[in-house]
Amino acid sequence: MKLVVAKCIGLYINLLGYIAPNDAARLAISLFSKPRKGKHTQEAHDFLNTAFQEEVFFNGTSIMTYRWPGIHETILLVHGWESNAFRWEALINRLRLKNHNIVAVDAPGHGKSGSKSFNIIDYSEYLKVVTYKFNVQAIIAHSFGGMATIFFQYKYQVPLLKKIVLLGAPSNLEDVIKRYTKMMGFNTIVTNALKAFYLQHFGHSPEYYHAAKFTKAIKTRGLIIHDPEDHIIPYRDALEYQAFYPNVKLITTENLDHSLKSEAVDQHILEFIAD
Repeated sequence: MKLVVAKCIGLYINLLGYIAPNDAARLAISLFSKPRKGKHTQEAHDFLNTAFQEEVFFNGTSIMTYRWPGIHETILLVHGWESNAFRWEALINRLRLKNHNIVAVDAPGHGKSGSKSFNIIDYSEYLKVVTYKFNVQAIIAHSFGGMATIFFQYKYQVPLLKKIVLLGAPSNLEDVIKRYTKMMGFNTIVTNALKAFYLQHFGHSPEYYHAAKFTKAIKTRGLIIHDPEDHIIPYRDALEYQAFYPNVKLITTENLDHSLKSEAVDQHILEFIAD
């Protein structure tokens, strides 16, 4: 049913593209960047209220941070699309037992953070601000949070950041947009207008943002965890990271799909952080 609705919306935007391609691109981008989920439930509020909460600002937009102090290295937890900091509850509890200093964020347009929209390039800039503010030494990131992490570390090469964990992370923005345009059934006019939007607003077309290739220039140690049954981000993206990332280990899971929520995954992460 959701796919049928998407195709109907796509048909409308395709027709608009013949008349006003820029308007069609803006509408397509708006649908692509406006999360429908990601707000906190009462359970999330209850858990996140156990943390010190502080807003960090970039270009006038706030990003909410949650901090559980500890005496060991600082670890930043970065969620993906239509999620929020609460996704890390189980891992946070395990990291607290190890007395790590933990920071988690709500992405723009998610949780308690500002903005009504989300794009992965801006997200990477927010992560840079948070990383410097809290002297982050390791990042654990899920899905689009992983891609945003690679974008910012490639651009800024933060020397204090020693370890990166990528959970079900997409390897390049061009394929993400291809999957979106295929799902929506967009025609060539709308697809080209989408690419032009990225070039106009960020200075590069989507094909430039190839996170896996960016890792060739990243010295930070990496751990990739991905499941072959991931129905959101294909397993081949993990293999692409493995092919380019010079200092990385790939762990393949079974029957965990895209969420990768399990005690076994958390144990792999804890061992990597401790190593």
